[in-house]
Amino acid sequence: MVALSLVMMALALGAQARAQDAVMENFWDQHQRLAKPALPTLERLRFLTSVDYPPFNFLDARGRLAGFNVDLVKAACDELGLLDRCQIEARPFADLVPALLAGEAEAIIAGVAITPENREKLAFTESYFRYPARFVTRKDRMLAEPMAQSIAAKKVGVVDGSAHVAMLQAFFPQAERVPFDSRELALAGLRKGDVDAVFGDGVGLSFWLESEAAEACCSFAGGPYLSQRFLGEGLAIAVAQKNVDLARALDYGIGQVIAKRRFSELMLRYFPVSAF
Repeated sequence: MVALSLVMMALALGAQARAQDAVMENFWDQHQRLAKPALPTLERLRFLTSVDYPPFNFLDARGRLAGFNVDLVKAACDELGLLDRCQIEARPFADLVPALLAGEAEAIIAGVAITPENREKLAFTESYFRYPARFVTRKDRMLAEPMAQSIAAKKVGVVDGSAHVAMLQAFFPQAERVPFDSRELALAGLRKGDVDAVFGDGVGLSFWLESEAAEACCSFAGGPYLSQRFLGEGLAIAVAQKNVDLARALDYGIGQVIAKRRFSELMLRYFPVSAF
């Protein structure tokens, strides 16, 4: 029985990794062939991040800097042959861009928004992560693909004023939108049966599904749904405009991390329930 359980766990993890890999292809060009860059004059590669955005960057139980972004930086530096020259320092989020522009670091990996305003002073790598929107339903009221049909005339909770309201209206116009003031209130409504589903950020919902608050009531249904128009361009590493070559070098490093499935390993490590 133990051996069978281990086999089933391995199969489940393998399926999750394959699903994540399939989504990676949606926002990272797996076919691009970048030459390994030479960075012989780079004495050190200093990254800045923050500590208030788990599971991407945070302080662990020992007070050490940890998270998906931290491990991704280390893996990319390893692929570039720069692991011994890479440094990662945490600062308040508001101080990151000023510090970078002042020459106190070479890169930021902390979710700096990819906006036209930021592009005027920063260069970005390709996005390595995009936020998916997901439906969550009660396990005793599951909805199946095609969701456009299943969700028609169903009550769907969504946080009022969020990007997910507009996305739900555009993608699933037949759903009955039920606005809530917060995600917590929407999910409480789902548990009580006041709504048939909740539509929102897949990352946050993935952690809620594993929490005590969920009481094992619910699971993802359909999706994931990606939209640059409604959810932005996702996460990328930011560098100063003058260091655009460094951004392309980091693209190579991250591309190698993805190609060698190290990215999937990080996803499995930091997301107990896949957001994808």
